[in-house]
Amino acid sequence: MKKRKERIDRGIKVRAQDIFALTSYREMLYLLVPGAIPVVGLLCFAPMLSNYWREVIISTAIYALLAISWDMLMCAGLLSLGQSLFFGIGSYLAGSLNHYLGLPPILTIPLATIGGGLICTLLLLPVLRLRGIYFAMVTLVLPLMLSRLVEATRILGGTEGLTGLTPFPNQLTAVFLIQIVLLVTLFGFRRIKGSDYGLVITGISDNDRSVMSAGINIQWYKAQVVFLGASVGSFAGAFGTHMDMFAGMPGFALDYSIMPVAAAVVGGVGTFFGPLIGAFILVPLSEALRALGALRIVFYGLFLVIFVVGIPEGIFPYIQRKYQQVERWVDVT
Repeated sequence: MKKRKERIDRGIKVRAQDIFALTSYREMLYLLVPGAIPVVGLLCFAPMLSNYWREVIISTAIYALLAISWDMLMCAGLLSLGQSLFFGIGSYLAGSLNHYLGLPPILTIPLATIGGGLICTLLLLPVLRLRGIYFAMVTLVLPLMLSRLVEATRILGGTEGLTGLTPFPNQLTAVFLIQIVLLVTLFGFRRIKGSDYGLVITGISDNDRSVMSAGINIQWYKAQVVFLGASVGSFAGAFGTHMDMFAGMPGFALDYSIMPVAAAVVGGVGTFFGPLIGAFILVPLSEALRALGALRIVFYGLFLVIFVVGIPEGIFPYIQRKYQQVERWVDVT
C-alpha cells in the first residue's frame, strides 16, 4: 500500500492561537520562547565576547538591519539591489553633520536616519511604478552613480572621505545600541506586517491590480514602505560611520547590497526573522574562514549553495514548520 507524508499542526499551536493561551503556562511559553530567544541571545551573549568578536557582532547587526530593510521592501513587491544606497546616504549625512556642524552622535544618527529615509524615498519616487528587475536595476545603478559623482566633484571629502569623526563612548555602548535598534526593528516590522496595513502591502505584492481596483493608491503605500526600509538602512550607515569614524565612498560598496540579499535568501524571505538568522550565519562565517585566504571564497560559496539547494524555503521557515507541525506517514486510499 502506498503512503504519503502528512503535515498537521500541533495541538498546542492550535490552542495557543486562541484566548486559551492565557489559561495555561505551557501555551504561554510556546508563544513567548521563540520571541525571547533573539532578545536573550543578543543582549546577554555579546558582553561575554572578546573585543574582536564584539566588532564582528556589530558588523553582523549592521548587515542584519540592511537585510531586514530589504525584506520590508520585498513585502510590497519591490526587489531592491541597492541597500548600499541607503547605507551610503545615511553614512554621508551623519558624517557631514558631525564634520561640518560639530553635532554629536546622539543628534547625527537620528537626523541621518530620518533625513536619509526622506532623501532615498524622493530619489526612488519616480520609479515606484516599475516592478521586478526594472526597479532592481535602478536601485543598483543609483549608488554607483552617487559614488562616481563624489569622486568627480570631490565633494564631501572626495575619494578621501570625511575622517576624524566622533566615536561612541565605548564598545559596549555601540553593541547594545545596535542590538536594541535591531530588536525594535525586527519586532516592529513583524507587527506592521501582521496588521491591516501589512495586509494591504502584501496585497500589493501579490496582485497590485486588484488592490488598485479597490480604490487604494498603491504608489503612496510603496513610498511609505520605501521610507521605512530606507530609514533603517540609513541608520545602519549612520551608526557605521561613527563606529569607523569615517564616511566615504566605501559606503556605496556592493557588499552592502549583495550580503543583505544573500542573508535573506538563506534565512527565508518575507519573515524578518529569516534575514536576521541569515546575517548571523553568513557574516561570522566569513570572518571564521578569513584564515583560509583565497580559499575562503570557495568554502563560502559552497556553503551558500548547500543552504540554497538543501533548504530552499530558508532556515527560519524550516525551523518554524518543525516547531509548529508534526509529520507522519498515512496510507493513500
